Amino acid sequence: MSPIPCYAHSPGPRGWHDLYSHLTEVARMACQFAAPFGAGELAYWIGFCHDLGKINPAFQQYLETVNCGQPHPVVPHAIWGGALAYWLLWKHKQDAYMWKLLALPIYGHHAGLPNGGTISSVLEHFVQETPVALDQMMAYLQEHKALLPRLRAPALTGTRLELFIRMVYSALVDADYLDTEGHFNPAEASKRGGWPRLEELLEQFKRNQQEFMARVPDTLVNRVRREVYEACWHAAERPPGIFRLTVPTGGGKTRSGLAFALRHAVIHGLRRVVVAIPYTSIIDQTATEYRKILGNAAVVEHHSQLQPPEDESQSELALRQRLATENWDAPLIVTTTVQLFESLFSARPHQARKLHNLARSVILLDEVQSLPPEILAPTVDVLRSLVENYGVTVVLCTATQPALDRVPALSDFQEVGISEIVTDYPRHFTLLRRVQYERRAEPMTWAELAREVANRSQIMVVLNRRRDALALLEVLKEDPDVFHLSTLLCGAHRREVLNEVKQRLKDGKRVRLISTQVVEAGVDLDFPEVWRAVGPLDRIVQAAGRCNREGARHFGRLVIFEPAEGGSPSGPYKVGIEKARQILEHYPPDALHSPDIFREYFAELYSTVNLDAKNIQQLREDLNYPEVASRYRLIAEDTVPVVVDYKDGFRRLDDWLRRPTLEAWRALQPYVVSIYRREVHQNTEWLEPVFGGLYRWSGGYDPKRGLVQSFHDPSDLIA
Repeated sequence: MSPIPCYAHSPGPRGWHDLYSHLTEVARMACQFAAPFGAGELAYWIGFCHDLGKINPAFQQYLETVNCGQPHPVVPHAIWGGALAYWLLWKHKQDAYMWKLLALPIYGHHAGLPNGGTISSVLEHFVQETPVALDQMMAYLQEHKALLPRLRAPALTGTRLELFIRMVYSALVDADYLDTEGHFNPAEASKRGGWPRLEELLEQFKRNQQEFMARVPDTLVNRVRREVYEACWHAAERPPGIFRLTVPTGGGKTRSGLAFALRHAVIHGLRRVVVAIPYTSIIDQTATEYRKILGNAAVVEHHSQLQPPEDESQSELALRQRLATENWDAPLIVTTTVQLFESLFSARPHQARKLHNLARSVILLDEVQSLPPEILAPTVDVLRSLVENYGVTVVLCTATQPALDRVPALSDFQEVGISEIVTDYPRHFTLLRRVQYERRAEPMTWAELAREVANRSQIMVVLNRRRDALALLEVLKEDPDVFHLSTLLCGAHRREVLNEVKQRLKDGKRVRLISTQVVEAGVDLDFPEVWRAVGPLDRIVQAAGRCNREGARHFGRLVIFEPAEGGSPSGPYKVGIEKARQILEHYPPDALHSPDIFREYFAELYSTVNLDAKNIQQLREDLNYPEVASRYRLIAEDTVPVVVDYKDGFRRLDDWLRRPTLEAWRALQPYVVSIYRREVHQNTEWLEPVFGGLYRWSGGYDPKRGLVQSFHDPSDLIA
């Protein structure tokens, strides 16, 4: 042990946090976390060196001052360990490869991964200006050299190297956060882990499936669902890789996909199942369904974009807020595609900490066609790397497959064999024709559309933008049977609206639902008639999946119309609308029943859009982590989370502020609405900054329209 006591953190319930104990425990856990992808020894080194800068007497004085409740400028420490790696491996050994593997994660373990192309100048300046720091760290390492394993790492280049550094960084950050949490809040730390094993979940699933099959009626829809389930069950025996699950809407994809994922994971010794969904509205429903099948303790539901402090502050409050983030150590995660993919391209520690847990997992991508085309090339590249280098199985799930392996620009998927889980899917599409498509020739005003709505007892209208939904609601405002669903409503509110709408449909009562795209993927609604504003072709078919879903009627009715007064989101969504118009002009509406039409649609769409429009792949090869994170966005503009005054939303926010724990944050998530970051400045009188980009909304919350003050239209792909 070092003759001079050094501490990693100020006192917790058990006293001061000894630095040596912290370094060795972080090294041990980081090694354990990185072992599944062959980086255990490297991660041990990084874990042991990450906080070496805390031996600095100035840092120790900083801890003492902070502990006494007095202000003190932050004393940076992460640069010390990064500079040591640079000095040892580059200045002495001229190892241009290995030094970055150590220096980048260490340097960025608080503030985020740096630009690998320019960090050497920062570290060189530190080495020249602070030579005593190297002497101090070398003396500390010399004392403990017997504990450090041989330093080795796989030889990687390009984007594979970029992802590898990110995964090692994840192992370090998670280990650091967990050990720090154990020091400051051992009671909360003890709540992590203890999850049921995947084998137990599979057995519970089998029991539930037997009960489910025994009580469902023998209908055509249920026979198709049974065939899909059996295909998924048997396909789970195939080797890990990339799979395609093509199922018509209403064909039981949610339950059958889970069957494949659980059984595949158990058979092949994989560690967890991650289900990524494009819309927050479906997360509630999917997680609820999974909990009904597997029990409440089996599922982690994660769709927050909370931004905890990203500096080197050692105050207890800042540390607790940093630590109360997800690390995906549960066996079953339900999250958004935004959360999954933006984490895979993020430079931030709180987003990256969970990534190492993706190694040797099953990732089930629901509604895969919704991935933005302009960043599809880096998205596909990272998926292939996860499969080839990290033992991941990827399942591409949708009724409208984008045929990623047939697009020339996506060579990554052309070179990888994709296994079809349900080989007989064209027959299922034929059997499950439950709607008749119509297309209105002339554009319709909101008043004309409102008259059509008023003449139906049960109808759903799906529009492209939230402001369009609000405009139609305004015309229908005197109708007590009108309901509204969009991301202007918080998750808890949407859940209540959905429950009310489902009950009215079941009871045969009047119900007119005005919605945005949030209902189109996976939401279990069954209307006799659905009207859909012309949109991307796959969105129209998804809307049809909420019409005559159970096949109780001979045919439902899906009407495609052009809003005379509405608009559309910009970018690829707008391009998708134009491509859809071309298809609808060329083919009769009934052609939408054929899955083959989507190959043509997506081929046209992808040939029009630059699939790496932001040059992300080159930035990844340059190891420019901050710029990659800035450019890779599933939502083009940044959004911020706003807590609304719905039910006990504000009480839960106060609970979080008093005691910032992971449990408290999970309880708060259903009361959050996302808005554009730029709109924060336009509504300062209604927005109170709370913490880390989180706001409290004091401008009122409408029981039907939700948060509507003056906000525009972030895409409905909200995390």
